[in-house]
Amino acid sequence: MDDPAMEHNVLGYELVPCSYDPLTGYFRDGCCNSDDSDSGAHVICVKVTREFLAFSILRGNDLSTPRPSYRFAGLQPGDRWCLCASRWKDACDAGVAPPVVLESTHIRALEFVLLEDLEKHAVPRRNTAY
Repeated sequence: MDDPAMEHNVLGYELVPCSYDPLTGYFRDGCCNSDDSDSGAHVICVKVTREFLAFSILRGNDLSTPRPSYRFAGLQPGDRWCLCASRWKDACDAGVAPPVVLESTHIRALEFVLLEDLEKHAVPRRNTAY
């Protein structure tokens, strides 16, 4: 945890990849990495649900329709995805927050949402040392 180049999750440990299929992340590297160029803060790794996908469409962001020109197949319930922190908070406030993968959620998420809110919506953790 002492390597300044290593990205950390909300638990304070090394960030674990969110998804390679579908390939996610602001940098399309499978992780919810972030920097100052990521104005949307795509930092919360979620497991999308049907309810969340419908909510996202209503908010003007259709994540389920394929867009081949962007090499995007569209998300299906159960897919993992690096979601904008503000969209997750909106969904949480509306009662449709998708489950969160804490190990794969970038520590920058805590600039936007409370850890306790993320923990309330957490998927069960993998067998890890933390």
